[in-house]
Amino acid sequence: MLYAMMATTLAGLATALGGALGALYRPGRQGMAFSMGFGAGIMVAISLMDMLPAALGRYLAAFCPLRAGAMAASLVLLGLAAGWLLERVLPEETALAGEEGRVLRSALITALALVGHNLPEGVMTLFASLEDPEVGTRLAVAIGLHNLPEGLAVALPVFYATGSRGRAFLAALASGLAEPAGALLAFGALGGHITVGLVTGMAALVSGVMCWVSTAQLLPTALSLGRKETAAAGFGAGLLVMTLGIALLS
Repeated sequence: MLYAMMATTLAGLATALGGALGALYRPGRQGMAFSMGFGAGIMVAISLMDMLPAALGRYLAAFCPLRAGAMAASLVLLGLAAGWLLERVLPEETALAGEEGRVLRSALITALALVGHNLPEGVMTLFASLEDPEVGTRLAVAIGLHNLPEGLAVALPVFYATGSRGRAFLAALASGLAEPAGALLAFGALGGHITVGLVTGMAALVSGVMCWVSTAQLLPTALSLGRKETAAAGFGAGLLVMTLGIALLS
């Protein structure tokens, strides 16, 4: 159990490492537009090239194509609704006004969405490590490497909005610690009752949340900060980085 928790914690802490890199340099408006587009590209790639295909593949292995597609699509739509609700629940006003306030609010919503994404990852890493430490180690390394750009996506907007390296790093750290915390809570509450179906459903649901955050928060904020070409370049860079990461680590 100790080794499994260590592997899960180290995978989550890679988000904090990405956050530390993001806190090194405070971008200007155009740099922030690129960064917000980059974050959107990362989240879209994770959702539509990793989490959703994996969930759909598992459903297709167990059900007929129509039922599998309906289940996956229903969970994604539910995730979109959850993303909308998350945006509505968070107050419009933040501690900062104007442009910095909008960026900070987008950063908070992004961090919460990534917390939801990290929960099933933590559960998978913990239970894989308990069943087979070698498999768990490979999974922890893969998850840790693709957590690095996630930390950047959280830390950069927080640093831009607040000017505080400490707050930027702590926001990324809190997002990453959702992996071991979620895994520990799941183990304590459900123990051996965690199933592949449950983790699959969580992944499909969270992919919908992340799609909402990308299209309703990150991209509009990026477009409001700089030229559309800059936001689009950031989006493309995020897609490229995460697509390569998914391909290399799959």
